[in-house]
Amino acid sequence: MHTPNHANPDSSQTVSVHSTGSHAEVAPGDIAVGVVIGRASEYFDFFVYGIASALVFPSVFFPHLGKLEGTLWSFAIFALAFISRPFGTILFMWIQRRWDRSTKLTIALFLLGTCTAGIAFLPSFSKIGALSIVLLSLFRLGQGIALGGSWDGLPSLLALNAPKQRRGWYAMLGQLGAPFGFIIAAALFAYLNTALPRADFLDWGWRYPFFAAFAINVVALFARLRLVVTHEYERELGEHELEPTPVLELFNAKGRHVVIGAFAALASYALFHIVTIFPLSWILLYSDQSVTQFLMVQILGAVLAAGAVVASGWIADRFGRPRTLAALAAAIAMFSGFAPTLMASGDLGQDVFILIGFVLLGLSYGQAAGSVTANFGSKYRYTGAALTSDLAWLIGAAFAPLIALGLSAHFGLAFIGVYLLSGAICTMAALGVNRMLNIRS
Repeated sequence: MHTPNHANPDSSQTVSVHSTGSHAEVAPGDIAVGVVIGRASEYFDFFVYGIASALVFPSVFFPHLGKLEGTLWSFAIFALAFISRPFGTILFMWIQRRWDRSTKLTIALFLLGTCTAGIAFLPSFSKIGALSIVLLSLFRLGQGIALGGSWDGLPSLLALNAPKQRRGWYAMLGQLGAPFGFIIAAALFAYLNTALPRADFLDWGWRYPFFAAFAINVVALFARLRLVVTHEYERELGEHELEPTPVLELFNAKGRHVVIGAFAALASYALFHIVTIFPLSWILLYSDQSVTQFLMVQILGAVLAAGAVVASGWIADRFGRPRTLAALAAAIAMFSGFAPTLMASGDLGQDVFILIGFVLLGLSYGQAAGSVTANFGSKYRYTGAALTSDLAWLIGAAFAPLIALGLSAHFGLAFIGVYLLSGAICTMAALGVNRMLNIRS
């Protein structure tokens, strides 16, 4: 999910390296395959949990609470992975320095698979009481730690090896994992929700997407492991100094750039859960619209978002990434003005909100990750890119469903607009600060 925007001016379409006396080539397209596979699997896992936290967990783990309170508690546990993810990044960076990249990814694979499968087998509150909530929380924390540890450096390598005039195009490739992951996860839940009686869906049907997430992550992480531990990629990563650095050293040298990078992406990250997870809970609680029908609208929105992500690459290469991000932050600010009205306007208004929101999300998210990562230089890029993205998710997206639902339910839908507007303002401010610092330097 971290896609820096800096490219080596001297890089070409294909990077040549020498391996055990033979000549091997590492092309940006080959790296892109690893990036897309890794990010799509992460996002599928991400959205399986997110959709379940809105549709399933309030009834399965919080049946003793009201529907609204149960959903709010479910969203609070949802946020735990974003809280633990930076700690996972730091822990696994240490593991990589102590041993190697393959050891780090293998442990991350095992932990992620264990936590995802653990959720799939978790008994409900009616069977083991509050222990089910404790175990769900622990598994969610473990997922965040594992995802922090799954950072492989491939997006940074892709950015460094991408042609200078096509940096925006290559930057958007990893971001395609978001709409692809959502489409598969939402389609799976829509099918199960339609095919099964409600009681069966809440009893055992919801567990199947977690089994699928476990299987996909195993395959995807082994595919990435096979890629990044080859001699050619190890040498490329080493030549570009894409190795972990101590976190304290990073913050002492480049701490302000970590903060600027996190806030520069905030408009997109704030929108992320406002059009994916939050609306599902609102529809379930306060609308007569069918959940399955709404999921299908969201799937259509995700298809549009995928096209918008691709378009963002062309736009960024033509106008520049900072200008693109600033313009889209302004567009999200304008969208925040009428978003509450659309959500309050019945089925048609809610569907229009979703479709417009997904298009804006695709355009902005396509270029959001790593938007100012060039400031880290080669030495701090590997760790800096990972932590910048972790903090952007934590600040912008982790609590979005909880805050949006809580405030909207108690004080009105206008708070959706306030949340989106605050993210847009933060993005424009961070980009402005970054520009001034670059001018001074």
